[in-house]
Amino acid sequence: MAANDGEEEATVSLVDVLEEDEELENEASAVLGGSDSEKCSYPEGYVKRQALYACNTCTPKGGEPAGICLACSYKCHEGHDLFELYTKRNFRCDCGNDKFGEMECKLFADKEKVNSGNKYSHNFFGLYCTCDRPYPDPEDEVPDEMIQCIVCEDWFHGRHLGCVVPDCVELQEMICESCMNKTPFLWNYAAHIAVPAITKVSQCKGEEDVKVNGTSACKRKHPEETEGSSEEGSCSGCRLREMKSSGKSRTLQGAVFWPSAWRTKLCTCTDCKVLYADAGVSFLTDEMDTVLAYENKGKSTEQAEQAGGAEGRDPLMSALNNLNRVQQLEIIHEYNDMKTELKDYLQRFAAEGKVVTPEDIRQFFEQQQSRKRRRANFKFSDVSKPARA
Repeated sequence: MAANDGEEEATVSLVDVLEEDEELENEASAVLGGSDSEKCSYPEGYVKRQALYACNTCTPKGGEPAGICLACSYKCHEGHDLFELYTKRNFRCDCGNDKFGEMECKLFADKEKVNSGNKYSHNFFGLYCTCDRPYPDPEDEVPDEMIQCIVCEDWFHGRHLGCVVPDCVELQEMICESCMNKTPFLWNYAAHIAVPAITKVSQCKGEEDVKVNGTSACKRKHPEETEGSSEEGSCSGCRLREMKSSGKSRTLQGAVFWPSAWRTKLCTCTDCKVLYADAGVSFLTDEMDTVLAYENKGKSTEQAEQAGGAEGRDPLMSALNNLNRVQQLEIIHEYNDMKTELKDYLQRFAAEGKVVTPEDIRQFFEQQQSRKRRRANFKFSDVSKPARA
């Protein structure tokens, strides 16, 4: 719908406005939806994958690293200086254990002194990449994306990966050069099934254009798609041994990017399973280990919670259909105002590195309601004034 018939502005519907934020909401739901925001995850043991935080207030640099679950970040560390760690695998919540001194977890106090199975890195002190810098970095003026290694789960600047970041990186998984060198057999797989190393930014030449979530994106053709052969299921012996004997290789340098479903092409013979276990990477053969699988779980949980609406239909959109054009425009203007104010409100938390809690959101909307009532009372008082003779 147009804002005004006589104005030369782009036509925008409320649906367009709402959908603009939907992607961000989906991302948040994907990361947080797979974790419980009310119960400490400690009783679940070493959780396969969960959203994690590190508290710079309770466990600052110089001490022992510690990680806390989503619920504890809300209930036990509200107002603290927290580092968001995105998600990590096989981790048990540390909140309230010996690393936190006298502090006890408010949600589950009966915990072991330490979680010996947890793995830590400089991420738990807010540092990332081979450059050992914070993110966002106030001293770094170079715009660059951060990409997570699926083995060590550290985050790296694209320019520090030792290779050119391929197009459509969001469709792929990455293993950093250090982890590749610690698991050298992966170089054999890289020569056959990884995204080919490139020396300059690709423009998707020789790639097929596919639709991803309704938008156009490029997908690199896998070797088996271009050569007309499939290594998966092509032999009854060890697939890795066959790759080694083929003589095919690639430069053992830089991070390696892997295409979608590459894990299904890893050999799972008895010898290879022992090899993966000895290298500490058995999770690579588990497709449910991927961040994508975790995010899909979060989205499914969110959708299930919202499925209570009549026939799954958005009640807001149903209500809008019953309003006239003027009323719809008023709602658009109100929504845009609220959206701008909410963005400004949340940016303060981002600048201070704080986690936004449900109470913070409630406070924001209470302020919104208070302003709305004042505006309504002001309008009413104007209408109520008697006309001058």
